Amino acid sequence: MFVTGVVGAGATGAAGAPVAAQETETDGGGGTPTGGGTAAGGGTGTDGGTAAGGGTEAGGGTAAGGGGTAGGGGGGGQPDFGDWFADVGNYNGEVVDLRGEGQPEVQVGTEANGGAFGFGPPAVHVENGATVSWTWTGDGCPHNVVEQEEVFDSGEPGCEGASPFEYTFEEDGIYRYICEPHLQLGMKGAVVVGTDYPTVDTGGGGGPGIPTVPDTALTLGVATGFAMAATLGLAYLFIKYGGDYGEFEGA
Repeated sequence: MFVTGVVGAGATGAAGAPVAAQETETDGGGGTPTGGGTAAGGGTGTDGGTAAGGGTEAGGGTAAGGGGTAGGGGGGGQPDFGDWFADVGNYNGEVVDLRGEGQPEVQVGTEANGGAFGFGPPAVHVENGATVSWTWTGDGCPHNVVEQEEVFDSGEPGCEGASPFEYTFEEDGIYRYICEPHLQLGMKGAVVVGTDYPTVDTGGGGGPGIPTVPDTALTLGVATGFAMAATLGLAYLFIKYGGDYGEFEGA
């Protein structure tokens, strides 16, 4: 009776573990949706995104007109540049916030990448509707400013005569651009626009849940339970009867 009770308890506990793990997974899969899109300046936002400056945004995708990449976790997080700045000598991970600036400006031909072959600052953040001005320093020429998807292009490489080049951003997203003559040296930059742009996944999402138990661990737990039950049963029999099994009769 004792052995049966202990074994039954161990088996019941082990069997209950997968159920708990399954309930945990089920509960974790159905969160409560929060917030809708926020529209500002006449834009329309859906699917949790944010639109600003009169644009229309629906979930993720690519900004209209062939622009920079938009969507995929807007809301002002750390922009996801991928490996765009991997070979850019003057990029230190900082995105300079130029929102609210009357005339956001980027210098062309700043000291970087072994000479005057950089944009300064290489990564900036501006509001939707802002006009960015690229100003040539006169060093390291010739330079030009060409967006990766040809959204904007300053034209043929030049020097002070090409300065300044201006472009007004009307769609949220990340716009990556280069200097064609010095691309191989790492002369690249990026403009983050508005609030709807790809962001780095920081692994958040509501806090840690209860971890699930692997099948191998469950099997090991059941086997251990049986072994412990058997050991306790034998110990009980030994204590109760004291090992006195009577005297053997002579043959």
